[in-house]
Formats: sequence, structure tokens, C-alpha cells
Amino acid sequence: MSAPEGWTVTVVGIGADGWEGLSPTARRAIRGAAVLRGSARQLSLVPDDVPGERVPWPSPMALAVRELPTAHPGRRVVVLASGDPMYSGIGTTLVRWFGAAAVDVVPHPSSVTLACSRLGWSVEETTVVSVVWKPLDLLAPQVTPGRRLVVLGADGSTPGAVAGRLRDWGYGASRLTALAQLGGPGERRFEGTAAGWSYPDTDPLVVTAVEVLADAGTVPLPTVPGLPDDAYRHDGQLTKRDVRAVTVSRLAPLPGQLLWDVGAGAGSIGIEWMRVHPSCRAVAVEARPERAHRVRQNAARLGVPGLQVVEGTAPEALADLPAPDAVFVGGGATTPLLLDTVWEALGPGGRLVVNAVTVESEAVLADWYGRCGGQLTRLSVATAQPVGGFTGWKAAMPVTIWSVTR
Repeated sequence: MSAPEGWTVTVVGIGADGWEGLSPTARRAIRGAAVLRGSARQLSLVPDDVPGERVPWPSPMALAVRELPTAHPGRRVVVLASGDPMYSGIGTTLVRWFGAAAVDVVPHPSSVTLACSRLGWSVEETTVVSVVWKPLDLLAPQVTPGRRLVVLGADGSTPGAVAGRLRDWGYGASRLTALAQLGGPGERRFEGTAAGWSYPDTDPLVVTAVEVLADAGTVPLPTVPGLPDDAYRHDGQLTKRDVRAVTVSRLAPLPGQLLWDVGAGAGSIGIEWMRVHPSCRAVAVEARPERAHRVRQNAARLGVPGLQVVEGTAPEALADLPAPDAVFVGGGATTPLLLDTVWEALGPGGRLVVNAVTVESEAVLADWYGRCGGQLTRLSVATAQPVGGFTGWKAAMPVTIWSVTR
């Protein structure tokens, strides 16, 4: 989407301290506006003697924001934003839609910066998680002992919801501080542990700071590949832990890239790809509806609710998917045209990893290896198990892994 030639908009960040907290540059921008757009609360922070027409956003506001370039022809528009407009704010949205040249931003300290200054936390050592109109499940990969989190929510119920999830995940000992109206005359805080949190609602303008502490007996789940098998709900169709760790390493997840997990089973490969970095994306393709449902459950529980699940049979189900950066085929290598389809879908530098456990599928991989190169690896895993009063090794079926870069 592009803006009309010559159209520009100014975005001014404003905090809970209102007009008094604005810089001279921000005040001049607001006084010079013919039209002020913002929420009713933000517009109310501007003094009555400021002459611009005040137009509050409708709810929902997305369409009005998209139509902004044509909504006030020939008039200078200033958009008010909470805090730093480029930190999960409307400034970022406007730049993404209309380009950086069309958007002039006058920032204000963000709620994250203010929260860290109140708590004495280093901003660069604090993880920020936004759950504004997003699932709280996104917190799960970040909740590990010793971490400091700042959670951005949509309303005053967020701190209580965060406390509830922490209790459910075995982190009830974590210390929470809800900071409301940061920087304004009504600034206040609510403190407690997740287990003993007693504030079901706090304030609409609130951020939640968390010092993560595990309860006794809680086993943290890392973000590196190879989660325990019992982290997943499955019907036996699961890439086992050791094979999974090797498989994901061969897929080589990078921030922002997209994986196709074809024949997803329990969804473990796509889930662990996405847990590597918050910007990693994945599509899980699964033919059986009950397994597809289970993939969604596993993804939500393990903190990647954005995993896209496509119910259908490959290769037909792949037809309309966005182009992948990597593809995993965990079963079905003998399916006619499946490997041809995923190979053609990959661009230069794309990675393909295919696992096989049968002689027939191994033969297919050997043929593709002969034509396209890459690496063929056979992985054998044995685990120690009781044998009478002793301990012996029980071997799993060996897995042949073909990995190749296009």
C-alpha cells in the first residue's frame, strides 16, 4: 500500500503525564495540526486552546488508519500515540503501510523504558512480550528461571492473567509488579507473587513486570530443539527427541524464515522451529483432522500459537502456501510427486530435510541424493532400559536423514 504523492503524517507520542510531559518539538507539532487523530483518552490530554479538529478513532480502528491518507485531503494531520509510537505502536503500522518517507515520528519514552527505570532493570537485559490482542501462550517460551520480562497487555486484567498462567506452568513463585499510569500523576504499582496475586483488575494503562522463579520440581523447557517427548500430546506419530534435535539443526532455522512441516503428526518439528526465535514461522500440513487438532493444542501449550495448521494431503495441500525457506518431510517420501513439489517450491538457499525409516523410502532418498547431492545420514538411537535385574540397551528403528540445500 502506498500513500498519495506528497502525503505525510506526523505521529506524536504522548504519555500519562500528558501535555506537561511533551517536548517543545512535540507541542509545536500538535499546535500546528489541522486535524488531531487519536483515542478519546489521548485527545483529552491536549489543552482546549489547541485549535486542531479532534477526530477520535472508531472501534475497530484498522480501516480508519488505512484510509488516513484520503480522510482529510489537504489538511495537516497529527496522530497521537501512547509513548514511543515505534515500539509496538501505530507509528510502526503507518510506516509499514505507507513507507518511512510519509511518516514523521516524534517519540516519547516508552512504557518499557519507564518500567525498567522504576525497577532498576537494564532495558537490554529485559525481554519484552506483547500480548496486546494476542494469546498469552506467547509467554511460554520466555518463562525460564532468572529472566526478567515486561509484558504489554490490552487492559487491567493482564497482570492477573499472567499470574494465572505462571501458576499453571509451575512458576507461582515468580515476583510480579504491575505498573500503572507510568509517568503520570496517578502512577501506582501493585506487587505480589504469581501464586498469591490478589488483583483481578488493575488499570487500563498498565504493564506487568515479572521476575521468573520456578516452583520446586518444575523442569524448565529450553528453546533449543530436542524437547522431551512427553512435552507433546501424540498418538505415537512423533519425531522422537534425539532425531528431532538433529532434524531441526539440519533445517537451520533463521529469524523471520518460514518452514513447511509436511506430515506434521504432533507438530513437533514446526513447533521447535518456531521456538528458536519469535519471528520464525511455520506451516504444519496434516491430513488427519484429529492430529491437526492435536498440533494446534501442542503449539498453544508450548508458546507458538501462531503455527498455521493446514488440514489436507500433500502435495495437493501445498498448492496455495507461501514459498518456504525450509521444508521437512517426516513421512510419505514415497508419495508420488511430493518431493518434486517441495523441491520446486524452494528458492536458492532453501533447505530440505526428509526422514525415512522404511527400505522403500530409503530407496527414494538414495535416488534424490544421487541426483541433487546433499548429505545422507543414518541415525541409530538406543536407550538404557531394565532387563530383569540389570540394565540393557534397547534400540529404536534407525532413521535415514537426507538434508540438502537448493
